[in-house]
Amino acid sequence: MAKKQKKTTPERIPTKHQLSKWQRQMKIRRIVIIAAVVFLVGISSWVGYGYYSDYRDRTAAWREVMIEVNGVPFTMEYFVNVLDAFTQGMNSTTVSQWGSYLANIIADNIIDAELLKQGAQNLNITVTDAEVTANLTASGYDEAFRDLVRADMLQDKLKQLYFGPQVPDIMEQADAQVVFVESEEVTTDLISQVEAGGNFTALAAQVSCNSSVEGDLGWLPEELMPNSLIAGAAFNSTLGEISQPIYDATAVKELGYWLIEVTYRQDDQVNALAMLLGSKAEADRIRTQLAAGGNFSTLAGNYSQHISKSAGGRLDGLERGIIGSTVFDQVAFNLTLNTLSEPVKDTSIATTGGYWLVMPVDRGERQLDETVRGDLIDKRFNDRRAEWTAESTIKTYLEANKITWAVNQILQGR
Repeated sequence: MAKKQKKTTPERIPTKHQLSKWQRQMKIRRIVIIAAVVFLVGISSWVGYGYYSDYRDRTAAWREVMIEVNGVPFTMEYFVNVLDAFTQGMNSTTVSQWGSYLANIIADNIIDAELLKQGAQNLNITVTDAEVTANLTASGYDEAFRDLVRADMLQDKLKQLYFGPQVPDIMEQADAQVVFVESEEVTTDLISQVEAGGNFTALAAQVSCNSSVEGDLGWLPEELMPNSLIAGAAFNSTLGEISQPIYDATAVKELGYWLIEVTYRQDDQVNALAMLLGSKAEADRIRTQLAAGGNFSTLAGNYSQHISKSAGGRLDGLERGIIGSTVFDQVAFNLTLNTLSEPVKDTSIATTGGYWLVMPVDRGERQLDETVRGDLIDKRFNDRRAEWTAESTIKTYLEANKITWAVNQILQGR
């Protein structure tokens, strides 16, 4: 049987009109595709550039140098890492509130650590990386503290290997009793009482204005005396006799005396003129001048130790607590208007200037007490560290906005 032949359809040949139409359609399609591609490439480039620009800005901020110590740089990344480690365990609120304060502490520690490292190297004192790693592991400190831990270890080595051997076992020392009083009038009275048989230590305790330096100092070498004025008297005055009064303009007294005049009072506010003076004798003298017609503003500007001296002692719109002294408030808010107060003693504030009295008990060469020896090593170390700081070039670029940025980076990671 013969196969059935498949019927074929003859191929249709497009007309010239159809070909022209298809060509126009293809041309339009190519234009649309090209435009779309150009648009997408543009968008991609814009997005890519924006991402790159943002990345570049962010990485640049991290790489920016915040601190330089003799040319050694510390970047923002380093600074943030140390600050972050330091604030671990603090909640976000605490970090936000105290971040700027803590940042400044960290900056100081970074500077001190680098100064110590450089100073120790100059003295051939080093700590190996292995020693630091062992210390970090044993203490459980974050790796960010590596440089700070190294500094602590160097400090111990410097004291042990460099400064310790320089301190002799026997040194010239003096044992003296000391007191700081508010005025020359007080020194005259105290000396008179001692000459009449009174006990210097007991009497000095009653009039002392500086509790940090009073009474028997014990045996000390000259360089450990509280200051050069005391040292001069302790090592040169006659044993068992009180020195002449020694004026010290910078020493701090734990008291002061107010002169107050209230010029206006309404409800819980007052306007007042006030002077803070360093001694009862000075306050009496100034009050006498005021009573004789002296100008309050002029005298306050010349003698007052309160910040208001620049305004002639004028304090307007005062409410209780603003001055920070309950003694002041008790007088100012109860004083008769336009009446000058008597000198008001206030032991809640501080003033400067007064007189030292020193009575050397004994002196001579003797064995250093172990505590005194340690104090002497510490002093010599601190003196040398101060020299390193003074001789160094230290640059900090931690403006307020950069500290805020650093703190925000930490908060975002919490």
